[in-house]
Amino acid sequence: MIDHLVYATVNLADTVEELSSRFGVALTPGGRHLRFGTRNFLADLGDRRYLEVIGPDPEQPTPGGPRPFGLDDLAGPRLVTWAARVEDLDEAVRRLHATGYDPGPVLAMSRDSPDGAQLRWRMALPPAAGELGGLLPLLIDWADAPHPSRTAASGLRLLSLTGFHPDVALITRCLAALGEELDIRQRPEPGLRAVLATPAGEVDLQ
Repeated sequence: MIDHLVYATVNLADTVEELSSRFGVALTPGGRHLRFGTRNFLADLGDRRYLEVIGPDPEQPTPGGPRPFGLDDLAGPRLVTWAARVEDLDEAVRRLHATGYDPGPVLAMSRDSPDGAQLRWRMALPPAAGELGGLLPLLIDWADAPHPSRTAASGLRLLSLTGFHPDVALITRCLAALGEELDIRQRPEPGLRAVLATPAGEVDLQ
């Protein structure tokens, strides 16, 4: 089940301004990820899904390790991956390991919301680089935490999400292990394309 889309950028302020203009909707501040030196902005996509725009937080010190989603090496803003919401994160990770794919370490995460509340969740964060090109989702378990879509900017709707990869069978097999489905099409370069309905018309994000 699609939980959210991850749109990464090296310049968060400029990208949020540009996307807000394209959407006709001002994105909502999410919060800071203190362990990773990042922060995000959000927009609700309907059906308990949302868009996360994430980038380096200039108000935080440079983290000791690489930022997630390949942020330190990005050439420009792009849709880097998607997240699947699961109820049993440990079991989902086990099933993926059985296919020969490493979904990454399971992390206990938290961030402070603009209203001062602390949001806590667990996720498995796969490597930013690799043959799967962001088509296998990061896995997220919100447990009893309020879902971020509830307080994110409204007015957008996800119409479609399409993945591209040279080995469609590989991606399909890994998704099947999770019980997930995604429209995968063959293309030499891996990538994702989302089409959003917005007050300013349909917007294509890649």
